[in-house]
Amino acid sequence: MIHRYKSNGYNIVLDVVSGCVHSVDDIAYEAIGLYEQDGRIDIEKLRKECPSVTEEEVAEITEEIEELVKNGELFTEDIYEPYLKDIGERKTVVKALCLHIAHDCNLACKYCFAGKGEYNGDAALMSFEVGKKAIDFLVASSGGRRNLEVDFFGGEPLMNFDVVKKIVEYGRSLEEKHDKKFRFTLTTNGILLNDEIIEFVNKEMSNLVLSIDGRREVNDRMRPTRNGKSSYDVILPKFIKAAESRNQTNYYVRGTFTHYNTDFVKDVLHLADLGFEQISVEPVVSPPEESYAITEEDIPAICEGYDELAKEMLAREEEGKGFNFFHYMIDLEGGPCVAKRLSGCGSGTEYLAVTPWGDLYPCHQFVGNEDFLLGNLDEGIKRTDIVADFKLCNVYSKPKCRDCFARFFCSGGCAANAYNFHGSINESYDIGCELQKKRVECALMLEVARDERKALTSM
Repeated sequence: MIHRYKSNGYNIVLDVVSGCVHSVDDIAYEAIGLYEQDGRIDIEKLRKECPSVTEEEVAEITEEIEELVKNGELFTEDIYEPYLKDIGERKTVVKALCLHIAHDCNLACKYCFAGKGEYNGDAALMSFEVGKKAIDFLVASSGGRRNLEVDFFGGEPLMNFDVVKKIVEYGRSLEEKHDKKFRFTLTTNGILLNDEIIEFVNKEMSNLVLSIDGRREVNDRMRPTRNGKSSYDVILPKFIKAAESRNQTNYYVRGTFTHYNTDFVKDVLHLADLGFEQISVEPVVSPPEESYAITEEDIPAICEGYDELAKEMLAREEEGKGFNFFHYMIDLEGGPCVAKRLSGCGSGTEYLAVTPWGDLYPCHQFVGNEDFLLGNLDEGIKRTDIVADFKLCNVYSKPKCRDCFARFFCSGGCAANAYNFHGSINESYDIGCELQKKRVECALMLEVARDERKALTSM
């Protein structure tokens, strides 16, 4: 299977299974399309698109295509589906926990999937005793895995910062004894961020996620304080200080765009103009009846925006003002292992969420849905049937993914989104799929353009 498309003046051909990306001229682009249809290049058909093409050129292109096929770089046979049985039966260990350190928040974000931080329940803070049990559970459940991840999440984690510090300290005390290494991360809205916290985070946290949606009016429309006031002016100076203190690495400013700002590129560039170099601005996922929900009618404008953003990023890189956009970061040389390519983030198997009272869920987005309650820290995982379902969830168990060119980049997308929109983790969230495919195309175009630039500068 291949995927051909044109972007920013480039003719790009992706060999889906091998992941090889080819930038070709107009004749080769059309010829590859004909070869895909017929297993050969019909010169008369090709001349409808490329009138001046000669028989010699067709012979040369055919030879090049067949050489690429022979080398496993074009029209590669699907080698992954046979792995499905092994993946379903593979022994997994828990390597990451999302600790819901606070089911409470000092903002009132209108699109919050967690019901303003309380996950549609009562406000609660995780005690150190529960946090300690979570760390012990992770160590005990991680098998021979050395590198472990713990995300401090909410609500707003800094409303329970003393417990965050104690959990980190406890985790560090176990590393040498158990031959483990913890990678801690923290997501914050910034209201309580201060110099003391920044100093601690810079010492202990491998990554820091700073929540801001972009322009003041965009941010404050969806992310007001509890009393309805602006959060932008409160958090921005703190976020700038935090990003600079981390040397513009190992953090993200993370925003959400909605139906109200399908011109989200302006928000991305606003953040870049403020000096942030690690940026993630993502489409809201919400019930379709919400006024801010992304609609099918929004898709063309959003896709056009992704194209615009990719071109602007190239221009800024030329000027020495480049920045990273999370959804355009793609690894064509290495990338994830086969299991990750097929089944994604590991929710429900390798990655679990822990509530303030110690219940276990497949991920933070399932918290509060009792149908997905796996167990608790005292008794361990009781619903092994749910774990088995997540282990078997992959790009081949989802009908819409099987023939999608982007399947090995998104690994089937978010299971929670699939469930929330279709009632099954083996479905796909349609709007999310369309936007993901566009982001993959833009990311590949950026890699092609950068490679071309390197080639030109090295001549």
